[in-house]
Amino acid sequence: MKLAIIGSGFAGLGMAIQLKKAGYHDFVVLEKDDDLGGTWRDNRYPGCACDVPSHMYSFSFELNADWSRMFSPQPEIWDYLRHCVDKYGIGPHIRYGSAVEALEWDDEDRHWRVTLADGAVLTPKAVVSGIGALHVPAHPAIPGAERFEGTAFHSAQWDHSCDLTGKRVAVIGTGASAIQFIPKIAEDASRLHVFQRTPPWIQPKPDFLLPSPARRVFRRVPGAQRAFRNTIYWALETRAAGFTIHPRLMAPQEKIARTHIARQIEDPALRAKVTPDYTIGCKRILLSSDYYPALTKPHVDVVTDGIAEITETGLVTTDGTAYDVDVIIYGTGFKVAEALTEQRIVGRNGQKIQDAWADGIEAHHGVTVAGFPNFFMLLGPNTGLGHNSVVFMIESQVQHVLSCLRLLSEEKAEVIEVRAPAQRRFNDRLQRRLGKAVWSEGGCKSWYLDEHGVNRTLWPGFTFEYWARTRRARRADYEVSR
Repeated sequence: MKLAIIGSGFAGLGMAIQLKKAGYHDFVVLEKDDDLGGTWRDNRYPGCACDVPSHMYSFSFELNADWSRMFSPQPEIWDYLRHCVDKYGIGPHIRYGSAVEALEWDDEDRHWRVTLADGAVLTPKAVVSGIGALHVPAHPAIPGAERFEGTAFHSAQWDHSCDLTGKRVAVIGTGASAIQFIPKIAEDASRLHVFQRTPPWIQPKPDFLLPSPARRVFRRVPGAQRAFRNTIYWALETRAAGFTIHPRLMAPQEKIARTHIARQIEDPALRAKVTPDYTIGCKRILLSSDYYPALTKPHVDVVTDGIAEITETGLVTTDGTAYDVDVIIYGTGFKVAEALTEQRIVGRNGQKIQDAWADGIEAHHGVTVAGFPNFFMLLGPNTGLGHNSVVFMIESQVQHVLSCLRLLSEEKAEVIEVRAPAQRRFNDRLQRRLGKAVWSEGGCKSWYLDEHGVNRTLWPGFTFEYWARTRRARRADYEVSR
């Protein structure tokens, strides 16, 4: 085949659909699992839902009038992706159980060698990586974790056979996943200990059922749903000013979060525990209207002391307190940087991606990397968002990839590769902007930053800027050879 896509989440499927719409049919989608969906297949914990409004967290070319809520639950998003696969005929292109072990560029024959876990080798002309960042669970290095004799699992690998009714449960972490499942499991557990390292800023989640009349209007009135989506887009986009122009502009956002704490928690000691000491936006802003009430239940407590070790029966904190539990749930997020850096990708002249990124992960527009011909990334370095929908970014990147493919077609060429100076100029400008943003100036450490404190994750501006810069590949930035 001419092209291989890795992953069948929003990124991989969005690329596949647009390839077919552009007239490319000779491609395969390689999926490591036995079903599609990516993040929305893996994360099936209680309460799992999107924290971006449903009408924005979907493809612009495939609006869905039947979202049941303003913020869709996981099963609906998973069904939406299946619907897209069926409607656009992507199913025959998907090869399940095809985990990619290595990508190696063949300098002589000018194609990629894609080695799968089962030993099969594919030789596509180009590769699009749509693996995303939220698929490698992160487990904290806590001494004695392997000694625990109860049940332990990560939120992205939820053990649905484990009935939590009447159980003593410990949750490690208070990130985006944890604040969704903690209120749910608090209803069943006899005792719930929430181990918090750093409190997140949380704002009320404006979630509600979308009434049937509104859904009928979306289905029957031309342009109504598009107008609703556009309204959501610009409302979310306004938040970028505080993130990227100056941290002081985040003050209104912080006021909303502080008011939320004050309204939902009366106990001053608990308020102090859950109130962050860094600028809002420095870490991911979370949305929930039921997390704080769950913490106020008499059988729930928030533990802020560090965890010294895990024993056969539970956890021991640094002050010597022992917490005996039946179940430990890790709500500790994902290995975001490692999702890219641990891949075996070998480019021109045998250069490994790890060597190309010895000074830090970077790419041109987050999509192409110098020294790696005919290789494209979706949701690559510095294309994540703190304020809007990453599906918008994915669609922009897909159009950029198609623009590169069109350059190959127009010039009857075989290979396209970004020029190193173009990549350097782009990333120098990008890092100058990031240095002034809330993620660097907000007084916190987050998974947005690498070990050197450099932001390799987020886009430092408005999404319409990114769209404008990526919609057409700039010919001068690329080396195209026949």
